[in-house]
Amino acid sequence: MRLKNKTALVTGSARGIGAAIARRLSEEGATVFIADLDEPEGITTAGEITKSGGTAFFVLLDVTSEASWVNALAVIVEQSGCLDILINNAGINIREPIEEMKEKSLDAMLAVNVKGPFMGIKHAIPLMRKNGGGCIINMSSICGLVGHKYTTEAYTTTKGALTLLTKCVAVRYAKDNIRCNSLHPSTVETPFVTEYLKDPGKKEERLGEVPLGRLATVQDVANAALYLASDEASFLNGVSLPVDGGLTAY
Repeated sequence: MRLKNKTALVTGSARGIGAAIARRLSEEGATVFIADLDEPEGITTAGEITKSGGTAFFVLLDVTSEASWVNALAVIVEQSGCLDILINNAGINIREPIEEMKEKSLDAMLAVNVKGPFMGIKHAIPLMRKNGGGCIINMSSICGLVGHKYTTEAYTTTKGALTLLTKCVAVRYAKDNIRCNSLHPSTVETPFVTEYLKDPGKKEERLGEVPLGRLATVQDVANAALYLASDEASFLNGVSLPVDGGLTAY
């Protein structure tokens, strides 16, 4: 098992992409903490992983609150003794174009998509340093690499910030054997996206921009996260890894 004896925290993992990542890490031996605001759903996901033979726990976390980060990490250390892997997956997208964006909407997106990972990294680094190293993975987007005409400016702004935060952490903390990389999915096939793409025009737009001709699956993203978290990627640091079927290769 590639992550045997490792402890991982995955934010926004009660459902969707985060839950798929948590399950994949667990399959490879990691003890996984499901960190989310949705306690019932998070407990259910942790329970499903445990029933499948893995080890998972729910921990309540509001990524926008530094105090919540401190409390959550204290729980993890108390239960597991260390933190080896942090995956900053939680994110939101309020689909208001720049000319219509409300200030409160922008503030909310910056809080979840930028402040959240920033605070998580801030408090994870000392734990990882004490443990002799660790791995941080930030969930960016193709919008953290290119301007995307179907995506709003605020989302692109937050994901671009996360891309460069990743690189900065990677070069500064490599001396502590802490690697930091980012993942950049294109449109991922989730229940929300399936509903959104019931509009034939929108579906044609999204499929038409991907050279491989399909949407990313949650498993595609989870497999990429597993790779970056494993020792197989021990010399990957500061990398922006697209999971996009070639979209950003144009």
